[in-house]
Amino acid sequence: MLNTPTIISFNSILRGEVNQKLYKMLAACPLILWILAAVASTDGANILGLYSDLSPSHLIIYMSTANALAEAGHNVTVVSILEPKVVYKDIHLIVVPLTKEQELTLDNQMSSMAKSKHDVISIMSLLLNDQSVMVNSQADLLSDSRFLRIYETKFDLMILGSFFNDFQLGVAAKLKVPVIIDWTTPSNIRVDEFVGNPSEISYVPNESTYAAVPMNFIKRAENMVKQIILQYLTLLFDYKFTRIYNKIFTEKDIPTLSEMRKNISVAFVGSHLITDGSIRPLVPAIIEVGGIHVKENPDPLPEDIGQFLDKSTQGAIFLSLGSNVKSHMVKPEIVKTMFKVLSGLRENIVWKWEDLKNTPGNASNILYKDWLPQDDILAHSNTKLFITHAGKNSMTESQYHGVPMVAMPMFYDQPVNADVMVKSGSGVAIDFFTLTERSFREAIKEVLENAKYRQAAEKLSALYRDRPLTPKQSVIYWTDYVLRHHGAPHMQSPAVHMSIIELHNLDIYALFLSAMVLLVLLTRLIGKLVLSKVFGKAKILMSKKEQ
Repeated sequence: MLNTPTIISFNSILRGEVNQKLYKMLAACPLILWILAAVASTDGANILGLYSDLSPSHLIIYMSTANALAEAGHNVTVVSILEPKVVYKDIHLIVVPLTKEQELTLDNQMSSMAKSKHDVISIMSLLLNDQSVMVNSQADLLSDSRFLRIYETKFDLMILGSFFNDFQLGVAAKLKVPVIIDWTTPSNIRVDEFVGNPSEISYVPNESTYAAVPMNFIKRAENMVKQIILQYLTLLFDYKFTRIYNKIFTEKDIPTLSEMRKNISVAFVGSHLITDGSIRPLVPAIIEVGGIHVKENPDPLPEDIGQFLDKSTQGAIFLSLGSNVKSHMVKPEIVKTMFKVLSGLRENIVWKWEDLKNTPGNASNILYKDWLPQDDILAHSNTKLFITHAGKNSMTESQYHGVPMVAMPMFYDQPVNADVMVKSGSGVAIDFFTLTERSFREAIKEVLENAKYRQAAEKLSALYRDRPLTPKQSVIYWTDYVLRHHGAPHMQSPAVHMSIIELHNLDIYALFLSAMVLLVLLTRLIGKLVLSKVFGKAKILMSKKEQ
């Protein structure tokens, strides 16, 4: 494990990050290089990345974090259910795939979701009930023989890709290592609870509220109601996760799930203070690494895509509905509408379409590909518009490269992402489920022909890139920090270890209220006694006068 920040790894020498004279001296002595190479395999920490989330786009974020740490000289083991699109040679990868039955169930559920709108609240309700495969598969992973082998290795740290899988904190409990949470979107109610971050619902819209800031009375009321609903659903998940945890982790000396939730070192969150709507409070344990997956220098494009974009001097449009929604899940009438509009444009179109044997139609200006290097395409100078589902990864890449958007959100955080994008002025949003030729064509024309969207996107890109540390540097620094300081418990907010009553001063309010009530009752009682004596004497005097 790296005990100090001044240790120089063999990888850093190869990258030229030490004095050139030292490099030349070492290069002249093969024995020293051989010794350093041997040490390089042991000077890094052993880090476990547990990334069992079933979203391919989330896995991109997780693998980017893992790769940053591997490049920094750490020994990284990743356990995943999905096969990553990009496999990094320095990472030890263990894939425990879904069963055929689970794959079919998941595909059917995603197809159903792609046909109607679902916000965060409805998605959480589905995950509790109809779509429990997303939770259960992550629990099943923990008893698979391929996964159980990880207990044979001495790890120094676990990074948990967090997505409705709190029970997996038991793995860190068994390994006796600190935990970093990797969360792909801005901090939400769950992450806030992990690290004691305040949820300021009066001026920070939650992940289910679409609102401009500052919020008016109606929106603040809506935000409060939705926050209560989210807290209730989170409580239901807590019960569900605790049952799973207690069933899997039966050792007598193992901490409870509640205790494990209170011992999370830091949380990497996929946000950037400029691009995610309202400015919000963040405790030191929340580290913003939005854009970790975006390459500072784009890779060369595949030859066919590169040539197609290079000749698109009139401009190119990139269309992708993300990695969760497959082509066959979209209603045929919507596909037909999209093709009719796009095939009639003068711009060239790069369209992500998985079933290349059954494309929407043939057109000289459309290139279909089942997988695309999205980040590299958005970096191309001829890409003038991004038509997107408003997934967080896609929004981030578009913001980084300054490409305006037409957003067609479908579910989870996508509607909120699209709403924030519209308010930034870098694009427009339309309803995907009621899409018409007219609405689609007008949205594309508006963004392409009105320079204000491109200007807003370029301004946003400049702000996005202007930060003290790159996301990659932040991941490396704070991971090493947690390792150096044995979990860095000193960074925890006191709120983590307080009950709801203590955190919100409910006991103090109750005391003040009780005192006020008691004071009112005493005042009333004394008043009655005084009045009874006064009026009693008056009655006596009156009776004497009458006599």
